[in-house]
Amino acid sequence: MSTINWQKEVEKRKDELIATTQRFLQIDSVLDPDTAGEGAPFGKGVQAALQFALQTCEDAGMTIKNIDGYAGHAEFGQGDECIGVLSHVDVVPPGDGWTIPPFAADIIEGKIIARGALDDKGPAMAAIFAAKMIKELELPLQKRIRLIFGTDEESGWECVKRYFESEEMPTMGFTPDADFPLIYAEKGLTHLVLRQTNENFEQLMNQSPLKVSQEGTTQLLSFHAGMRVNMVPEMAEAELACPPEQVAAWTEAYQIYLEKEQRRGHITQTDTGVVFSLQGVSVHGMDPAKGVNAGAYLAQFLQKYDLDVRGRAFVDFIATYLFEQHDGEAFGINADDQEMGSLTLNPGIFHYVAGEDVRFDLNIRYPHSILFEQWKPRLEQVAAEHGYLLEIITHKKPHRVDPAHPLVTTLQRVYTEQTGEKAELLAIGGGTYGRALDVGVAFGPLFPGRQDTAHQRDEYLLVEDLLKATAIYAQAIFELAKN
Repeated sequence: MSTINWQKEVEKRKDELIATTQRFLQIDSVLDPDTAGEGAPFGKGVQAALQFALQTCEDAGMTIKNIDGYAGHAEFGQGDECIGVLSHVDVVPPGDGWTIPPFAADIIEGKIIARGALDDKGPAMAAIFAAKMIKELELPLQKRIRLIFGTDEESGWECVKRYFESEEMPTMGFTPDADFPLIYAEKGLTHLVLRQTNENFEQLMNQSPLKVSQEGTTQLLSFHAGMRVNMVPEMAEAELACPPEQVAAWTEAYQIYLEKEQRRGHITQTDTGVVFSLQGVSVHGMDPAKGVNAGAYLAQFLQKYDLDVRGRAFVDFIATYLFEQHDGEAFGINADDQEMGSLTLNPGIFHYVAGEDVRFDLNIRYPHSILFEQWKPRLEQVAAEHGYLLEIITHKKPHRVDPAHPLVTTLQRVYTEQTGEKAELLAIGGGTYGRALDVGVAFGPLFPGRQDTAHQRDEYLLVEDLLKATAIYAQAIFELAKN
């Protein structure tokens, strides 16, 4: 049990912590390629946020280093080993619908409301003040403490790639960029594309004609669904060319389908045919079964009708391999383990335009019980049988820290001492900054039962939770670095 009253120490610095956090949040640090340049690879706003974080650390007596604007760190302490705390200063675009300006950082009813309040500038400042407090208390350390600030977490993680090209990997550490109590295991993450070129389709037809009765009277002109691969598509739209006399029948059939599936949608007549739209339910791609994939449901409806050969092949592929196939079983890639759960497959983007390449963007998250080298060839083989080429856009292996590791047990103990609650270990399908560290976990700032407003309008962090997290981080960093 710690002899230091960490919460009382935070309370002494409360006003300064809150005011500094507000100033930090008032910097618009959204990725901005238009203002990118030397020393500011992700734009001037992100550069200003990085400089603010580093300056705050330097003012507290830490040694700082800026890695060409890609990342930076602040360090103090002594020893060969290093405790790392990895946070990020970039934020996602605010979007519309805010009740106050997204970078005002006003405090209303105990909430600091701003883009980045929860993800991740508020927690980053909590970590800075936690380290600042340790330094001001002149506590004895046997390891160095290093606060690392990334600038591209919300996009491509180029920041940490560049940082670790030249800087040492911490001995162990955590990121304040997820949930309490502690996330120790994360599934592997893959963004891949299945692409069918015109040439591939022609070869497929010549080698093994598709089993369709004949060329249909209705041509699929276009089909689109989804905007982000890691989200279940909320809207889908398909345009068909068909004789005017068929429109009434199409309309009646579609209304029957929507009522049966309890979905919302509509059909619009055009000069050449009809446009169908369908509304699904969008959720994060790490748990696609909780959503309703608008693209998959619209394809299921169209599959029942006599389309042109390529259009029919397109909707058949969706209905067979992507409709409600959240675990990839139709591809033969399903896997499960008790620790991380099941492999998940989310078709996040559907693209079809007559005469162009067909494209599906898939987000696959897999447990450590199956290797990437095991499931990828299975998927590739099935895709090839239908004329699709597989392209890997990004891939991150599963990440896990042994529950018996001192990092995990120390953070669990600190959390319990500060909150009085049991520190349950979490394994997730999402990806946190913790996997950027060789031995890293995610540790807060979102407490159990709190609303997760990250990436949403009116994102907020309770002032109470900011103070509480700062105290937890201070004790955690000290406990890790003192021996």
